[in-house]
Amino acid sequence: MDLKKILPVFSYIFHPIFISVYGALFYFLITQNFFYPNQIYVMLVQITIITLLLPLSIYFLFRSLGLVTSFTEAPIKERRMPIAIQAVLLLVLLRFSVSKEITVELYYFFIGALISAVLSLTSVLLNFKCSLHMIGITALTAFIYGLSVYYKLPFVSLFAFCIVCMGLVASSRLYMKAHTYTELVVGLLIGLLPQLFLYRFWL
Repeated sequence: MDLKKILPVFSYIFHPIFISVYGALFYFLITQNFFYPNQIYVMLVQITIITLLLPLSIYFLFRSLGLVTSFTEAPIKERRMPIAIQAVLLLVLLRFSVSKEITVELYYFFIGALISAVLSLTSVLLNFKCSLHMIGITALTAFIYGLSVYYKLPFVSLFAFCIVCMGLVASSRLYMKAHTYTELVVGLLIGLLPQLFLYRFWL
């Protein structure tokens, strides 16, 4: 099997647009005993609509208008509006859907995502293209690690799998010539540091 031929697949599987749903699914997988099934269902639907379906709809609208040209390899000038919209949608999610009192860990996960979105938007305005894919997969890995430690769950294999996925995503971005090593490292830091910092608030 030629790994290089399947590397681009990881850019789609771990596209930033899916990370919020992945994080929410993992969260409710390990905390399901603390919620009624209807609560979980409603929350997942809200998160899916706000962080996945709405951004996808906006992407196809922008594509039809010629404002964006690629789902995985957008140049700097095409990143400003989508990232700004992502930040606004995360604010909406935090304001109306994810409660600090009910789902504290998930709340801080999305606060970290919002901080990462603002930092990535700042980098774009400064004409620097950090890797959104690395931001997403790194934030998800940090969140999984934090939950595993907090709830004392033996998810060593899952955490190791996430580390491998980080490497595959980075390799995918390099193979597709979408990013440089520096852009990948900056993306990793933007995704990791907010999650680690906020982890201290719900530890």
